[in-house]
Amino acid sequence: MLVLAGVFAVLQLGNVTGRDTPDTKNYLSYALSLRGEGKREAAAATIDYACRSGASVAARRQRVDVVRFHRPDPAGRVLAACREREWRAVETRLRAGHAGGRTVPFMPERFMRIFEARPGYPVFLVPFLTLFGVTWGLWLAGVAVTVAGGVLVFLILRTLRAAAPVCLTGQALFYVLPCGTTAMRPMTEGLMLALTLAAVWGCALALDGDARRVRAGRWLVGGALAALFTVKHSQALFLGLCLAGAGVLVAVRRRRAGREPGRGVLAVTAAGCCGALGTVLLARLLHYPSEAESLQDLLTDHFARPDRTRVWPEFLHLQLNFWVEWTRRQLWEPLFAVALAAGAWGVLRGRRPAGVFVVAAAFTGALNQAGHPDIAIWGDRLIVLAWLLPVLGLPLLLESALLRERIALPAQDSGGGHDSVRAHSPG
Repeated sequence: MLVLAGVFAVLQLGNVTGRDTPDTKNYLSYALSLRGEGKREAAAATIDYACRSGASVAARRQRVDVVRFHRPDPAGRVLAACREREWRAVETRLRAGHAGGRTVPFMPERFMRIFEARPGYPVFLVPFLTLFGVTWGLWLAGVAVTVAGGVLVFLILRTLRAAAPVCLTGQALFYVLPCGTTAMRPMTEGLMLALTLAAVWGCALALDGDARRVRAGRWLVGGALAALFTVKHSQALFLGLCLAGAGVLVAVRRRRAGREPGRGVLAVTAAGCCGALGTVLLARLLHYPSEAESLQDLLTDHFARPDRTRVWPEFLHLQLNFWVEWTRRQLWEPLFAVALAAGAWGVLRGRRPAGVFVVAAAFTGALNQAGHPDIAIWGDRLIVLAWLLPVLGLPLLLESALLRERIALPAQDSGGGHDSVRAHSPG
């Protein structure tokens, strides 16, 4: 397990920069402000990182451009233009008095309030930035959280009694599928993936039945939901609701079969209900941006246009259009859909109670995507949590295909007088 994690970390040295997105600036400036830097110092460090990263990507692209590969390196020009553009926008907003909160005002104040409500990831970044600087700190933070996600996949499969090679397969799938690519980006998704996997591990422990494991699983699920609230409270709400729903489903099925639900199922269900209810109440108490505000952000292109007067009807219209187009693209390139189906089959085939909770956790990816029906990034970070289903399910499906039950075959004994039974098993 540790060797596989180490190999993955070494391979990431090929892309130390160039992974950032526009949202990275908001999280990085938040983290720098937590470290005690002022607005202009945080802006300087953040802009320098983002622009150097953009310049590096531009240089790489030109080197393999069939028309422009022989032209001078564009890094210096791209760097200068980026710095001028970013500083102009920041200076304008600072002069207008947009200096509140922890983040540097790279975007309108209403948009930045969304990131002010997500302190968990910036807090996670602070020790890395302090010890290793911005560039290497962000890279190492990505490596740490991605490696942790893969290790949690290994632990979940091990808790489900899977063989060690199967567990290693799941860990490797986490690294090579979009989970690993997305988790390495300096954004919240890596931490969301790790905390969601921690909650799934808690579910697997709780379903074991042992009193100590039930207690450990309950605290692990509750702790993961609490941490998720600080990272992205909508994910805490989605995960709490989905785990509670999965627990109710398992409990009802067991009741109909004449069995008790079990302490583990009840513990996870209670933790999910408390997490969902606590998320709603605490978000209201802290005056976090409402659902309507998030929809305005979506429909006005980050508040660059006037507010919409019919938010919900327009959102539902866009929602319908999005899923129709999403389905069309899936029929064109069905790898994701096939992987989801195979993963669901794998987790539900032999480990049904635990599999129900895995499916519930993966379903939060679809809910997250539904909350942001932006077709430009449908297959990337918004729905990335759905990839947990093939990550955990495909190794279990492989195990069930390779490991056959012992088969009794008739065979002649050495004396030739009586038939005996000889058991065969593969491997």
